[in-house]
Amino acid sequence: MEHNLQPTQFQEMDSGEKRLNELGYKQELRREMTLFKTLAISFSTMTLFTGITPLYGSSLQYAGPASLVWGWVVVSFFTCFVGVAMAEICSSFPTTGSLYFWAAHLAGPKWGPFSSWCCAWLETIGLIAGIGTQAYAGSQTLQSIILLSTGTNKDGGYFAPKWLFLCMYVSLTLIWAVLNTFALEVIAFIDIISIWWQVIGGLVIVIMLPLVAMTRNSAAYVFTSFEMGVDSTGVSSKPYAAILSFLVSQYSLYGYDAAAHLTEETKGADKNGPISILSSIGIIAVFGWAYILALTFSIKDFSYLYDPSNETAGAFVPAQILYDAFHGRYHNSAGAIVLLFVIWGSFFFGGLSITTSAARVVYALSRDKGIPYSSIWRQVHPKRKVPSNAVWLCAAICIVMGLPILKVNVVFTAITSICTIGWVGGYAVPIFARMVMPEKNFKPGPFYLGRARRPVCLVAFVWICYTCSVFLLPTYYPITWDTFNYAPVALGVGLSLVMVWWWVDARKWFKGPVRNIEISVNGKV
Repeated sequence: MEHNLQPTQFQEMDSGEKRLNELGYKQELRREMTLFKTLAISFSTMTLFTGITPLYGSSLQYAGPASLVWGWVVVSFFTCFVGVAMAEICSSFPTTGSLYFWAAHLAGPKWGPFSSWCCAWLETIGLIAGIGTQAYAGSQTLQSIILLSTGTNKDGGYFAPKWLFLCMYVSLTLIWAVLNTFALEVIAFIDIISIWWQVIGGLVIVIMLPLVAMTRNSAAYVFTSFEMGVDSTGVSSKPYAAILSFLVSQYSLYGYDAAAHLTEETKGADKNGPISILSSIGIIAVFGWAYILALTFSIKDFSYLYDPSNETAGAFVPAQILYDAFHGRYHNSAGAIVLLFVIWGSFFFGGLSITTSAARVVYALSRDKGIPYSSIWRQVHPKRKVPSNAVWLCAAICIVMGLPILKVNVVFTAITSICTIGWVGGYAVPIFARMVMPEKNFKPGPFYLGRARRPVCLVAFVWICYTCSVFLLPTYYPITWDTFNYAPVALGVGLSLVMVWWWVDARKWFKGPVRNIEISVNGKV
């Protein structure tokens, strides 16, 4: 009788759970996420507004509209190669540890532990810094909402000082942590709201803004104008200015690996994980370009956007574009405030989703004893089945990262660079390992590239290396304490400590992902 029941149970097992067991892991997290819910979280992590909005002004300032507009198209093209490469790996390895698990298995027994160590820490650093970028940009948007709601910079409006800005930053981080301590279905429900919020809100802004704006720029200006902002940026080289103008696109077009972090909680993850990754890239690529075009066509006065005496204190270029459009037609800022609130909501949902992803990575690394005091951070709430301790660890580190807001003006530049290099840099390790590994050692999932995998992985790897490099470059000249990009120093110190820990101690005991289920010789668990 037992013999007859086993095949039935085996057939009823979810395909993602089956593959998870084959890899040596038992199902601990609740597997109830559908394709749509996973796509919603992945889409929310990338988000339509959160990447473009905070860096739009600085990227526009380097080389004008044409470089910014076409830069999005170029970056989207190369991002597709990265997404396709990751989708194939995700289909084969549907685990919560995702990138670092992939790196360990693809690199083989000899290099697996070191590869997974590097990948895990890059990803952890990038994701936790990602929470900080959302909290900072969300606070910046809220700062503009308060200013326009109480008047304007010219009419005695209240511009939040640094101490209040820090309070907003900390408050957002704590709210995301509290929400992430509830059951995953709560987060999934909020993220379903998020995807509709961004789709509907995005359509409203993309359609309404050019219609409301009294001044509409010509297509020739938007698609062909190259304007150097030498006086403001100090960058006099045209190629260098064009490279820096691409930063907004490179910062915006990642985060699609969020679907991979949730594969142990997703039904049919070996199929739905890759679909979520590729769908997120496609949706954001189209909507993101439309958003950039809407903003750029609606610019009233290019130089006035950066004037410290303008209505938004020159602090937030998209806010000034929205203000000029609505005030110019309706003689009030109500419409601009409403659309800024839509954008702020996007930051809120994005930060919530990134907190979810960051906690899953910390949990997975702790499960494999790769973080000090792992026994604490790998604990799962007995009732809610979420890694609540990992959530609060991520929140605490994020808050500490934001403390320099009180004294330093370039905090966002540094956090953005650390986030991008860590997050995107983590993609490079498994993709490179997949490119060089013997094909006979790879067990493909439903999504398989076949012979195309080497050229696809090569393009993806080179593009990632380029992206990480440009975020280490100075963004303003001359270089002073106020304009210095601190990311190379912060990353250099952080990664050096991680590497020293590896060579001194961790290499003796860290073996990468640790199985928590035994597999017998005949493949049964």
